[in-house]
Amino acid sequence: MLSRLARLSRPKALAVSALPLAALLAAAGLAPLPFAVAQPGGTADVLGNYKGKPVLTVTGAPQRKTEGQLRMTTIVATGPQMDVRIGDVVDGWFRTDRAVMPKDSVYPTGDDVEEVEKHNLGDMRKSKDKATRAALRYLRENGVKGTEKVDVDVDLGKIGGPSAGLFLSLGIIDKLDGDGSGEDLTGGRTIAGTGTISEDGKVGAVGGVALKTQAAGRDGATVFLVPEDECADAEAEKPAGLQLIPVTTLSGTIDALRALRKGERVPSC
Repeated sequence: MLSRLARLSRPKALAVSALPLAALLAAAGLAPLPFAVAQPGGTADVLGNYKGKPVLTVTGAPQRKTEGQLRMTTIVATGPQMDVRIGDVVDGWFRTDRAVMPKDSVYPTGDDVEEVEKHNLGDMRKSKDKATRAALRYLRENGVKGTEKVDVDVDLGKIGGPSAGLFLSLGIIDKLDGDGSGEDLTGGRTIAGTGTISEDGKVGAVGGVALKTQAAGRDGATVFLVPEDECADAEAEKPAGLQLIPVTTLSGTIDALRALRKGERVPSC
């Protein structure tokens, strides 16, 4: 091949050499890549209904009427069996409402759709249990009586994963005690956000925050609660008018919401 190319003029030689490269690029464009493409998903008010059913059903103690909204946020990604090609990846890199992620970070259990759904719903059940224990622990530590027989059920359809934990805890607390002074945690606002929760009330990082802020702004939120370590991600594509409040613990989150309602200084990213 080299000896033949040597006898060709430079333009012809370049043209001949480009053919294998073009074929290689064409093949790369058709080959599936180990990525998933994510975008802003839906949001759900944990104080209200999702697809016609209450998100939080709390029994075993009197409940208070709430105002405002506490919206947990989601992202949606290409399915575990869906092929993502180089064109999708390039498009995702240049769009602010898309994110390209390693496929195994989105679907660590593999490509089986039923197994992925089972895993995610399992994470949601664990998150609900932790959120309930964290909320009840907070209420008892703050002198709220009558929580011994409280039971909580969560219905978010097929939404899975652990990232609604913080907002499930806040919803339980708001329904049972508000901010501790008879007022709503929301102060009548639409507040969105994300974050895992541990049984002792620590807020953990989640991922996809830049997309979740866009979902929050789209659905009318004016405040976004974000795990402190993800402030930079939240700032990256933050919609205009959306106030970011970094949080690290459940009690600190409630303190910030109480200060926000009173018009006092709150933490910021």
